[in-house]
Amino acid sequence: MAELVIRIPEDLKLVVEQVSEIDWSLAVSRLAKEKFERLARLKRIVSKSELSEEKAVELSDKISESLARRYEEMLK
Repeated sequence: MAELVIRIPEDLKLVVEQVSEIDWSLAVSRLAKEKFERLARLKRIVSKSELSEEKAVELSDKISESLARRYEEMLK
């Protein structure tokens, strides 16, 4: 098995040290595997898309504006 060294913030290190009963190597390995599988799935989906980046941004802006209006109406 390959070995990978990562740096973590000091506050996370303190949490890791407090929960000693967890096999951190196994936990991080599983989390990384899940994340990479999600990214690979997303990449497959995006590679089939015919939506240009410009159109995607335009659509995202329209959705954001629509949601903002909806939430403003709810708060009245």
